[in-house]
Amino acid sequence: MDLYNGEIVAYRLAGRPVFEIVSSMLEAALSRASCVADLIAHLDQGWQYKMQPYRAMLARCGVKQSMSRKGNCFDNAAIESFFGTLKAEYFYLERPDSIDTLEAGVHDYVLYYNHERIKLGLQGFSPMEYRLTSAA
Repeated sequence: MDLYNGEIVAYRLAGRPVFEIVSSMLEAALSRASCVADLIAHLDQGWQYKMQPYRAMLARCGVKQSMSRKGNCFDNAAIESFFGTLKAEYFYLERPDSIDTLEAGVHDYVLYYNHERIKLGLQGFSPMEYRLTSAA
């Protein structure tokens, strides 16, 4: 999630937690970043985020790592809020009955969230509209 406009810049889904999910998501997110100078990756305390290969990827790209302390979730509050919104507006309403349906639904929701869902904090624009409007 880009905290500038709340846009979801990259995500991955998998049936089990493996390091490849995290590393490929980071690569996808960084490939979309126009500038990585002063970029900070806020992370939770998950095992994958503590791994040396992940930390090396961040260092290679010049990205600073910010990791929450136990019991301190302020760094992750924005993305946790998004997860709550995703569950309320998609998961609990649709109740997907298979992994394939879930994956397709999450993909569709992220597109909707980034391109159509307006936010009052973004002056009534969607995240993408806000980025384009403020860049103009």
